[in-house]
Amino acid sequence: MQKTPRRTPRVVADGASLLAGLGLGLTVALQVATLEKSDFSSVYALVISFSRLCALVGTYFALLGILLVSRIPWVERGVGHDRLITWHRKLGPYALFLVGFHVLFVTLGFAGQDQIPLRVELWRICQQYPWMWAGAAGFLFMMIAGITSYKKARAKMSYETWWVVHLYTYLAIGLSFMHQVLNGSMFTEHPLNRAFWTGLYVFVAFSVIFWRFAIPLARSIRHDLRVFKVVEEGPRVISVIMKGRKLHKLGAEGGQFFGWRFISKDQMLSSHPYSLSAAPSEHYLRITVKDLGDHSRSLALLKSGTRVFMEGPYGAFTAGRSTRGHVVLVAGGVGITPIRAMMEEFPQGMQIDVLFRAPRSEDLVLREELDYLAMKSEGKIRVHYLVGTRTDHPMDAQYLTHLVPLFAQSDIYICGPSALVEAVRTATKEVGIPKSRFHDEAFAFHSPGS
Repeated sequence: MQKTPRRTPRVVADGASLLAGLGLGLTVALQVATLEKSDFSSVYALVISFSRLCALVGTYFALLGILLVSRIPWVERGVGHDRLITWHRKLGPYALFLVGFHVLFVTLGFAGQDQIPLRVELWRICQQYPWMWAGAAGFLFMMIAGITSYKKARAKMSYETWWVVHLYTYLAIGLSFMHQVLNGSMFTEHPLNRAFWTGLYVFVAFSVIFWRFAIPLARSIRHDLRVFKVVEEGPRVISVIMKGRKLHKLGAEGGQFFGWRFISKDQMLSSHPYSLSAAPSEHYLRITVKDLGDHSRSLALLKSGTRVFMEGPYGAFTAGRSTRGHVVLVAGGVGITPIRAMMEEFPQGMQIDVLFRAPRSEDLVLREELDYLAMKSEGKIRVHYLVGTRTDHPMDAQYLTHLVPLFAQSDIYICGPSALVEAVRTATKEVGIPKSRFHDEAFAFHSPGS
């Protein structure tokens, strides 16, 4: 059996890229269309003009970065959460450097024109131009958010701390708006330009408020989701089973994730992303979490009846993206959770090989459920437990093809640590599996299952 590949995700991704490129072109046009002869009259004038272009493009990249993670449903479904997060992360440094260049070059340019020291010029700019102190505060918040987003900095922070600091990005962009439209030469005498820029800010703000706050709040109240019970699955691994009403109307699928906010003393301040670990039903949702930090550790203490606010479902890591009659599901450690949820949602009769990679046998969480599903499938589902070191199970093309002879003809789904994902990705390239048949969900602060 071979299904026709769905083209909708490609269309959405191409459309999103086209709109992003069009917005960038219009942003650059704001500067180019309003240039005057005086902007080329001296080296310092050129430096100032360049600084303004840096500010425009840097701010556009920052706004686009926020829009990418505003959880617009059709974009999430079409493009995929991981890809959106990748674009978001790649845009971040460009926004950070360009805004930094703006501050540096505008100070250099005006200091050169006025023939005064840089520190004096910087103070004069903040004092004489409206909303400049707010803009300076926004720049400071953006630097803090940007620096703490780098991989080495994130590794030293808890998710809770990083999440709060990352919110500074919203504050930074909001604080910078007024000084842009009141002082920027491309806005002060150009109402159409100002309307475009204002509309861009309003659209991004609306997307965040509507999709990330209003809709999740309304859904959470409507479905009245509460903790039903907490189950210990293994060493430092627990499942949280939640009960609600008419949960099937959420349209959630196995493999997707939600942002979860448990309304208790230690949990309500931050939302955390966890994948569903069982196929959703009309009344129940389940997540399975490993103790990887303060938040995941405290979930074991949740009381029955605790109200749950949910944001989602998100992600395109779903059974519906498969195009072949045989699939290989690869999981590393607690990455088995979305794989387990997805197993029940492939069409009956599909051949499924599950490769569960873990360093120790006690890390094979949900093993009884996997064995039950394999037994019930009458041979359609085969579960391979790969316990040991990377040397024991290299996860390269030769090893995977030996383990699953149909590997090269299959759809590949993988969820686990980045090293495992990259090893399997390399193996798929070596055997000629196209990108359209490789579906991954990696662990990171933004990713499910972490």
